[in-house]
Amino acid sequence: LFYFSRAETEKGLSRKHIIEGLRASLERLQLEYVDIVFANKPDTSVPMEEIVRAFTQVINDNHCFYWGTSRWSPMEIMEAYSVARQFNLIPPICEQAEYHLFQRDKVEVHLPEIYHKIGIGTMTWSPLACGLLTGKYDDGVPLHSRAALKGYGWLKDKILNDEGRKQQSKLRELAVLASKFDCTLAQLAIAWCLKNDNVHCVLVGASSVEQLYENINSIQVVSKLTPSIMADIDRILGNKPVVRLPTKSEPTFQTQIQIPTPQPQR
Repeated sequence: LFYFSRAETEKGLSRKHIIEGLRASLERLQLEYVDIVFANKPDTSVPMEEIVRAFTQVINDNHCFYWGTSRWSPMEIMEAYSVARQFNLIPPICEQAEYHLFQRDKVEVHLPEIYHKIGIGTMTWSPLACGLLTGKYDDGVPLHSRAALKGYGWLKDKILNDEGRKQQSKLRELAVLASKFDCTLAQLAIAWCLKNDNVHCVLVGASSVEQLYENINSIQVVSKLTPSIMADIDRILGNKPVVRLPTKSEPTFQTQIQIPTPQPQR
């Protein structure tokens, strides 16, 4: 939602940029408000209290109903939550994280504890890994694909390196599995994301009406992903994160809220 320019006051998560940036975005969108606005990437140059106060203000000004984080660490999310509770402000309600068949650790290992401790939700993005999970790169990089575009050399290198070729081999196995459900590889990948109980929303994109309907119909595949099928997918991928539960002697996330001591009246 935020417009970025080279001016120091028109980027990052300063109070000025959050408020003015959101107002400018709403004007361009010709909207009075949005349901939720995200803080994309943390900004260590701005105090957390300033960030939380700014988002609380745009909510109180009726520019949005909620705010969330995107690509924040669990500790940064907990800090925002603690600041909100300390100063009676509004905390973030969800984290927007990358999550797909080849990117699992953050959503499955690092975030679950705060899901339950503070009730934060998860909105995931890139379920198709920039198109990698559609099968379009099985035979290399097509001429008009995203990986062939200027500025996406990193994606092309990722597809063509040794790890990328191993992933393509796994995707061919998954495509066979998808055919048993009469669905596409892309639909299987999106349904797999939705199957995770800790994922509340999956962001998808489409470049055509056909792609949009294909993505939406992924919902019908979710019920077909039985525990045995999910185990088959984990076997093919070979990358299921190991979730190690802390022992009684190990610390977990603690929310420490310092309540300011009232000063005596003079």
